[in-house]
Amino acid sequence: MPFDEDLAPVLLLPGISGSGPGHWQRSWATRPGFRRVEQREWDTPDVRDWVTTLDAAVREAGSSPLLVAHSAACALVAHWAAAQPRPIRGALLVAPSDPEGPAFPQGTAGFAPMPLAPLPFPTTVVASSDDPYVSLEGARTFARAWGSRLVEVGAAGHLNAASGLGDWPEGIALLRELAARLG
Repeated sequence: MPFDEDLAPVLLLPGISGSGPGHWQRSWATRPGFRRVEQREWDTPDVRDWVTTLDAAVREAGSSPLLVAHSAACALVAHWAAAQPRPIRGALLVAPSDPEGPAFPQGTAGFAPMPLAPLPFPTTVVASSDDPYVSLEGARTFARAWGSRLVEVGAAGHLNAASGLGDWPEGIALLRELAARLG
């Protein structure tokens, strides 16, 4: 794979259960300059622990990274932005799950309510019309509140391994587009 010097550093933020085998984030983690952020607890996380881990990863990145969050990690980014002033270049927020929705996994702590303040960095939200973890209107609400560009991709499920995205080159294109908007 080519070195994505216009993108790096990129921190990949999996959602609950850690974006398992076949997930596009696993593939992206093999790209030079991309690093998967490993949380201590994947199945019953406390958002405060995830925020601490993300903050350490941003500090360790050396220069302002791009964040790529999936599912519950989109809520993580919103919580982190509310608590931490560290600069980042921007974030691609893919399939943000609704922590107050009926499908949000039980056993988590602190993800609800979803922070709805404008994010202090450029963002793109990617949403599917048939995501079981957030309605399209819910994703639109998050994008509006955060000041994000919204990309609706049609009926693609939760944009995870079950969606059959493979390496998801369209997602890399969206990340490149976000990076280009940053100048």
